[in-house]
Amino acid sequence: MKKEKKKLRFALFGNEFQAKKSASIQKILSYLAERQAEVYVERAFYEFITRDQHLPVEATGVFDEYNFDVDYVVSMGGDGTFLKAASRVGAKGTPIIGVNMGRLGFLADVMPSEIENAFDSIYDGTYTLEEHAVIMIEAEGEPIEGNPYALNDIAVLKRDNASMISIRTSVNGEYLVTYQADGLIVSTPTGSTAYNLSNGGPIIVPKAGILSLTPVAPHSLNIRPIVISDESVVELTVESRSHNFLVAIDGRSEKLLEGTRITIRKAPHAIRIVKRAEGRYFSTLREKLMWGADQRG
Repeated sequence: MKKEKKKLRFALFGNEFQAKKSASIQKILSYLAERQAEVYVERAFYEFITRDQHLPVEATGVFDEYNFDVDYVVSMGGDGTFLKAASRVGAKGTPIIGVNMGRLGFLADVMPSEIENAFDSIYDGTYTLEEHAVIMIEAEGEPIEGNPYALNDIAVLKRDNASMISIRTSVNGEYLVTYQADGLIVSTPTGSTAYNLSNGGPIIVPKAGILSLTPVAPHSLNIRPIVISDESVVELTVESRSHNFLVAIDGRSEKLLEGTRITIRKAPHAIRIVKRAEGRYFSTLREKLMWGADQRG
């Protein structure tokens, strides 16, 4: 990466429910003010830090939704906040840096003590950009109300109190299987350590170029998760006794009518995440998931 000389523009997203995190917010704002950066803050977060936290914020501007044009996006919160920021970035291609305000995360992997070093790497040009695949959903004959793109996963799920659903699944036009289950998760490598993992799906390292299909509470015990190329096109047709079902796009759910054919494929854009040169995916795996820890005695 080339060294940054020009005045940089940053868009700040944050979690307005994480009170008592104002020291980290202050640290970032002070750093960017020293560098004479232009700082734009998402409206709900701006109102939180000025009204609730009473922090003096010298913002260049306040923005709503997708209405920003900057050099870098800063997500201040956990992985959930990062997903929100990523959905707003969408196809813009703006690099995102994730500052974690709570427990260590896979996406928000800059801890409060590392804030200055992380931003130094942006100004020094010593960071790398990691491209994370995004998947998208299309529903035949029914509009998807919100953002059709997911950085983590897209899941088809039964309604709360409904009996299990039947999910006829094809990959690249070839019939795979009909899942009798509470749902099916199509996960990217990024999402593999989230909902996918809690349902017994595999951990997939970033940039692996694959997707995982993981059933939720399958009726048949010999149905296992399967990993496919992320160039594959997945087609799902759902039958349900309640005549409708849910589709969850990075956790945001919408109701669709049974029989609706769903297509899931890789999106034409990726999300670019700012990483420091040292990399820490496996150490995060060990710390956050206690990967390889000896549980005996």
